[in-house]
Amino acid sequence: MAKTERPNPIKITDPDTQEVYTLDFDRESVKFAERRGFKIMEFQNTPDTGVSDLFFYAFRKNHKNVARDKTDKLLDDMEGLLPEEVNRLQELYSASISSLNVEGGRKNSRIKVEL
Repeated sequence: MAKTERPNPIKITDPDTQEVYTLDFDRESVKFAERRGFKIMEFQNTPDTGVSDLFFYAFRKNHKNVARDKTDKLLDDMEGLLPEEVNRLQELYSASISSLNVEGGRKNSRIKVEL
C-alpha cells in the first residue's frame, strides 16, 4: 500500500506581534486532545466549541506555551475558520493518528511480537 502524502501545516501570523504560528499535529498533541475528551469524529456536533478546540489543539505540536485565551482571541480576530481550513486541520489530525499504524514492517524495534 502506498503511503499518502502528509498535508502541509497551516501558518498564521499574529498582526499584533508578527509572530508566525504553525498549526499541526503529532502523536503528543493528539494524545493531549484525546485526554481532554476531544473526539475528532464528533467535534462538528458542537461546532462553536469543537472548532475552537481543534484550533487550540493544533498549536500543541509547535507552540505548547500558547494559552487557550490567546488561541481563542486569534480565532476571533480571524472571524472563525473557513471550511477548507477546518478540513486541513482534520487532515493533519488524521495523518498523525495514521502514523500510529506501522506500514510495511518495523525498522528499529527491539521488541519481538508474535501472533
